[in-house]
Amino acid sequence: MAEMRHRWERDGYLYLKGLLPRADVLEARRKYFELLAPTGILDPRTSPIEGIFDRSRDATDFPGFGTGRHGTGTTTSKTFMTLALRAHAEDWYRNDLCKHPALIAFVEEFTGWGKSTWALERTILRNNLPGNLATGVHYDYIFLRHGQDSVLTAWVPVGDIALNGGGLIYLENAAGLSEEEAKTAFNQNMMSNGMLSQDPKHFGEEHQRQWLVSAYEAGDVVFHDSYMIHASTVNHDENGVIRLGTDLRFVDGRGDWDTRWASTYRDDDGL
Repeated sequence: MAEMRHRWERDGYLYLKGLLPRADVLEARRKYFELLAPTGILDPRTSPIEGIFDRSRDATDFPGFGTGRHGTGTTTSKTFMTLALRAHAEDWYRNDLCKHPALIAFVEEFTGWGKSTWALERTILRNNLPGNLATGVHYDYIFLRHGQDSVLTAWVPVGDIALNGGGLIYLENAAGLSEEEAKTAFNQNMMSNGMLSQDPKHFGEEHQRQWLVSAYEAGDVVFHDSYMIHASTVNHDENGVIRLGTDLRFVDGRGDWDTRWASTYRDDDGL
């Protein structure tokens, strides 16, 4: 645990392989795509747990939350948005996955918060279809600024994600940005939706830093602090695998925290 804390302090993130039971994560993936299957999002020749996109459909009907896109307005797109939002309140997601005992136990010990650890109710279950717009460059405190900055984010890939499958990426040495660099990035680059950029490549070149990229497996968890600059990439999975992942936040309940995150995610909640 001491070595993990050292890496956390040094890097601003911590990537843990197999923290969660693989079968439990894949069960959440199966239930998510079973819920969304009526929209026609899945290739009918495949099983829901695979999450393979039906390439005969229009991918823009199925936007990812947090990308600034809200669908196309078609009946298919409206149904998708309704069901994808509903998933956030399903027990198999909000309790079985988001509050998985293995995850809670690790956070309690790693942070030292113990039983004062609170899992914030607002989480974001994001799908990333091949070719669709990805989540832009940002750091989390932009969206959690009404509370303590010690908030801990856990990014959980809900299924395997290939290197080109749209996984999360982290800015190299972002934890080492000076206060002046961080302020400059925020003040000069922040867009109306809270993003620093929609172009990770250009942002990295501007700050002379590379992006850290990885493949992920169901059961992996990446933790990062509230100032770690990150983004997701466009999903180019050649097999049409839909990238599914969730952002979970934890706080020390004894301190101040952003109470706007106390309710289940809504696409119109303004955060």
